[in-house]
Amino acid sequence: MLPEIRQRYNASFTEANYQAFVAQINEDFPNTLEFRVAETPAFIPKALTQKLVQAGEDIIDVMIQPDFKAKTERAIPADQRVPNEPDICTLLTLDFAVCKDDQGEYTPQLIEMQGFATLYGYQAYIGGLYKRFFYCPEGFTEYFHGLDREGYIAELHRLFIGDGNAENTILLEIYPEIQKTRIDFAVTKDILGIEPVCLTKVRKDGRKLYYEKDGRRIDIQRIYNRVIFDDLQNYPDLVTEFKLTDDVDVEWIAHPNWFYRASKFTLPLLDSPFVPKSYFLHELPEYPADLENYVLKPLFSFAGSGVKLHITVDDLDAISDKENFLLQRKVNYEPVVESPTGGVKLEIRLMYVWHQGEARPNLITNLSRMSKGEMIGVRFNKNFDWVGGNICFFEE
Repeated sequence: MLPEIRQRYNASFTEANYQAFVAQINEDFPNTLEFRVAETPAFIPKALTQKLVQAGEDIIDVMIQPDFKAKTERAIPADQRVPNEPDICTLLTLDFAVCKDDQGEYTPQLIEMQGFATLYGYQAYIGGLYKRFFYCPEGFTEYFHGLDREGYIAELHRLFIGDGNAENTILLEIYPEIQKTRIDFAVTKDILGIEPVCLTKVRKDGRKLYYEKDGRRIDIQRIYNRVIFDDLQNYPDLVTEFKLTDDVDVEWIAHPNWFYRASKFTLPLLDSPFVPKSYFLHELPEYPADLENYVLKPLFSFAGSGVKLHITVDDLDAISDKENFLLQRKVNYEPVVESPTGGVKLEIRLMYVWHQGEARPNLITNLSRMSKGEMIGVRFNKNFDWVGGNICFFEE
């Protein structure tokens, strides 16, 4: 997208330097890296950055409407509704494919959105490491609205810890020591002091929650939630004192109900040039004539599970619970990053925080993923190089 910068980066790249880069990650946070880190960051021109920011604002305009919660009530499964839901989505991530429009200009197209956590800690680390090991031009940043690394960490501290103590916030997960994103837990603890705590280790005393460390009882005031209900189903014999649906005195970041409200369920409510048309399957009076240009997505599965790229009328007719499926117009990822082994597709995740008392979420940083496969994701990119997780540096 910025040919001179890309050419200079690729010319300076060596495999030995990349191996040293990965080795440094493993030295800094041993036994935590379980996903592929791409050989390069992405460098994003100002025009595309402006479109990405506008795309996010278009989506947020819908989320802040007074009727948004009423329109998304059906998104929350009855047996997974959690009490004490706030009016704001404290963590918000928006995933965009980088495509080309009819005029041949680069444009973002929304793929997915989440009212849930992502790698907020790790991204602060990996951006700096790319700059340390590889060429990065002046006038580019991974942050937004004038933030630098210190300002970014201050935003996280304000949201997760506030005026309290770090030990009274926990990062809640199921067996955090084996999760594929555990490097993020390690970085979060390193920069904020927040302890990863397994759901099985949370204790309950009336409406109060606590955990034990070094023989001490530590009250839990905030939960930085990384537990997905879908994952709980993988552990049918899990024994816990605390269930997510219990009515307890804690502040959720982000509240589990927003995982469902700000999700695929939201897509049909959006109207923006940066959002492909999406429909609840049961609301369609007839199927689009060009079904080959659509993808079928289950509303209540995540991480790409159950997505069908190639669908027929018979496939749709065979679905008995059409209200639980979404038909979304396909987007064509453009291979915008030139690697030594060919073009690579790019997906950019905008990462927001939303503080109590503020009118809108605040865009603070990003995450990106590169792919040569049919879809973004590990199983579609096995045996490829110049793919995996990375970060974007945006032209200021």
